[in-house]
Amino acid sequence: MKFRFKKNILLLLSILSILAIASCSSDSNEPVVNELEGLNKFQEVTNTTHTIELYKRKGGLEQGFNEVAFRIKDNATGEYVKNATASWMPVMHMTSMTHSCPKSAIEKKSTEGTLYEGYLVFQMAQNATEYWDLKIDYTIKGVAYSVTFKIDVPASLKRRINSFKGTDGMRYIVAYVEPHQPKVAVNDVEVAIFKMQDMMTFPVVDNLKLKIDPRMPSMGNHSSPNNVDLTQAVAGKSYKGKLALTMTGYWKINLQLLNANNEVLKGEAITDAVPESSIYFEIEF
Repeated sequence: MKFRFKKNILLLLSILSILAIASCSSDSNEPVVNELEGLNKFQEVTNTTHTIELYKRKGGLEQGFNEVAFRIKDNATGEYVKNATASWMPVMHMTSMTHSCPKSAIEKKSTEGTLYEGYLVFQMAQNATEYWDLKIDYTIKGVAYSVTFKIDVPASLKRRINSFKGTDGMRYIVAYVEPHQPKVAVNDVEVAIFKMQDMMTFPVVDNLKLKIDPRMPSMGNHSSPNNVDLTQAVAGKSYKGKLALTMTGYWKINLQLLNANNEVLKGEAITDAVPESSIYFEIEF
C-alpha cells in the first residue's frame, strides 16, 4: 500500500512538472508585438552617447499635424532605452525672427516598449532660406542629455492647416487630424485647435465649435448630408464630429470657427454668392 501511494505521488509530481514546462513553453511562443508596425523611419541623429530614430506613420514630416514617435539607442550597448523622460521644442528660423508651433507632451507607448510618442503641428513650411529644427531633451537615470537637429518640413500637397486672427484678436491654428484614409461614407473627423499665447507657446483652445460644410467645386459645389459639426468632449483634447463624403474626388471642407457664445471667430457660411469659406481643408481620394 505504501509503495503504491509513493508511486502515485511520484506520478502526480511528474505530471505537474510536465504541465509547468508546457506552460513556460507556451508563454515563450506567444507572438511578439512589433511596435514599429506601420511606422516609417524618416530621420536619424546621433550625439556622443545616443542615436535618436524618428518615425511617422507615412512618409516624413510635412506642414500640418504630424504624429511622431522616436526611439533612443545607447551607442555603447546598442540597446534601446526604455526608462527615459523627454520633452521637445521645434523652432522655425525665419529671416527676421524665430517661433515655435503647437506640440504635445511626449508619452511612452508602453512600459516595456521603446517608443516615445507625441505630435508636432507645423503652421508653415520651410523654404529656401527659412527652416525648422527640433531640440529633444531627455533624462535617463537622473542624467540629462540633449540633441538639436534640422528637420525637413515641406508644404503639404493639400491644405491641412489654417492660421489666422479671429474677430476676438486672438491668433488661432486649426489643424486637420483625421481621417487618414477618407472613404465614401460618414467618416469620423478630428481637428486640433490651438491659439498663439506667445511666439513659443501654443496651447489647445477649449469650448469652441467648428462648423463644417464639405463641397465638391467640380460638381456644382454640392454638399453632403449627415455631417456633424465638431465639438470638444474633453478639455485639452481635440475636436470631433462626422464628415459625410458621398463620392470620390476633390472635396473642400469649408470651416467656421465659433466661440462658446456661437459668435463666428472666422469663416463664412456657403451660399450662391459665397462659394467657399476663407478657412478650409482639402481632401482628395
